[in-house]
Amino acid sequence: MIASAPPSAPMPMPEPQPTADDGPDRPSKTAQKKAMHELQALGEALMALPDARIDAIGLPEPLRDAVRTAQRTRSFEGKRRQIQYLGKLMRKADAAGDTGAIREAVAAFQLGHAKDALALHEAERWRAELIADDAALTRWSRAHPASELQQLRSLIRSARKDGVPDAPGAAPRHGRAYRELFQFVRAALRDDANVAATAPRYLH
Repeated sequence: MIASAPPSAPMPMPEPQPTADDGPDRPSKTAQKKAMHELQALGEALMALPDARIDAIGLPEPLRDAVRTAQRTRSFEGKRRQIQYLGKLMRKADAAGDTGAIREAVAAFQLGHAKDALALHEAERWRAELIADDAALTRWSRAHPASELQQLRSLIRSARKDGVPDAPGAAPRHGRAYRELFQFVRAALRDDANVAATAPRYLH
């Protein structure tokens, strides 16, 4: 009787070879999702820019048209879809290296808004101090010597008079003088800022 041959061992399966997509430089899905959200947010920020600033960026025509359409769309669902489409175009622009100018324009616009907000808060602070404290006028005159102090004193007196409550415990009234005092302070702060920005700077 002929002995049967022992069963042969199974051939080992070849190990999968790494591909270029599996390399260490490939971003994770989390990083890709974060980048997508960031680009869509950048597109939404782009929508807030004035038309002149958008035109100055030199956007690709499809992206510029998508921004204009998103700005005009009023319905919630329509705007949501348009913003998603805008995000898709932003990803294409980013892949082509075309988002640098967009980021610069958005950052410059947002910085301007932040500076405006700080200036408004400063004007409001000065108005409150000038109305509440006589010593604030001395501090103001030192900080802003070019101001018309006689006009400022008159506005402060009028704002204090207008602010007297109609009844005990009632909230102070804010009349015309209160608004005019703010406008005076705001204009003086803006003028001083413009002078400082244009003053020559000397290197020592």
